[in-house]
Amino acid sequence: MCYSAMVWSEYKSYVRKWGADIDVREYVRLYWDHAQSPFLRPKGMDLGFAHPTEDWHRKIKEIVDAKGAAETSKLEQEMFKQAKRLADAERTLQTKTTKKALEDQRIATNKIAGAKAKLADLQRTEPKPQDSRIFPGWYVPVMVWESGRRVVKPMRYKCRPAHVSANFDIERPNAYNARRDNLEGFWKRQFGHTHGIMVVNAFYEHVWRHAAEGRPLAEGEAPEDAILEFRPEPRQDMLVACLWSHWKGPGEDLLSFAAITDEPPPEIAAAGHDRVIIPIKPENIDAWLNPNPSDLAAMYAILDDRARPYYEHRMAA
Repeated sequence: MCYSAMVWSEYKSYVRKWGADIDVREYVRLYWDHAQSPFLRPKGMDLGFAHPTEDWHRKIKEIVDAKGAAETSKLEQEMFKQAKRLADAERTLQTKTTKKALEDQRIATNKIAGAKAKLADLQRTEPKPQDSRIFPGWYVPVMVWESGRRVVKPMRYKCRPAHVSANFDIERPNAYNARRDNLEGFWKRQFGHTHGIMVVNAFYEHVWRHAAEGRPLAEGEAPEDAILEFRPEPRQDMLVACLWSHWKGPGEDLLSFAAITDEPPPEIAAAGHDRVIIPIKPENIDAWLNPNPSDLAAMYAILDDRARPYYEHRMAA
């Protein structure tokens, strides 16, 4: 399963590269609805509005700035609180060494350092690679087909199909992936109907460390979890095939999606993982985004006619 990925987090990339239009209403609604209850998204998504040129850009930037100001105030208050705790501990240690003072000194020092790092990252405007990394439950731009054109909408990476209850998020925590062998089963209401594309240039998977190192478990050794980063070789942006749905319920209007996964190529299997996302070819974009539900064979053909890079891997930081 694709538990994490490096994606195109800024919508403008889709506009420049693929000529897609932007669903302005969905972007504004998402930020507006979550102004008081923040949603998870990569920092790169916010940085796309750092230099507004249109009114809707400015609306979103105002929301982002207001949230940033609130988080800054919270972090500054925490730093003040911990600075006092540290000073009290150090005054005590000048006259007597106590377990409590030593613990307060350690905890306060760590919390101050953590708050400073968060504050620096919050105020940073220069993009970094990690600004585009997403996890299940995070929002990311997804390209779909609407009214005869390519359109980019912000969607949650964890699909909640329209026909299920809100409890589905708890019952199916792995619904950020849609297995190819279940497309006409559980995903039949999306497959052939609502297709999308997420652009990815790296993805991350949990594996057993001994499998990633190509060795059996040593006698008495317990399995250890490791995270591998997979990147295509040659380096490229992959157009990952996805399914999406529009869920509506009391007080919630949710766009969400899942990446389709299939059996892995030999190099991923050898590294200890059993699934892989499916990158479709650029010439198949429109056919994939605008499916004919009466011709699912054509959709399977697109998935079969996929891009097939070699996936290099390394231990993720």
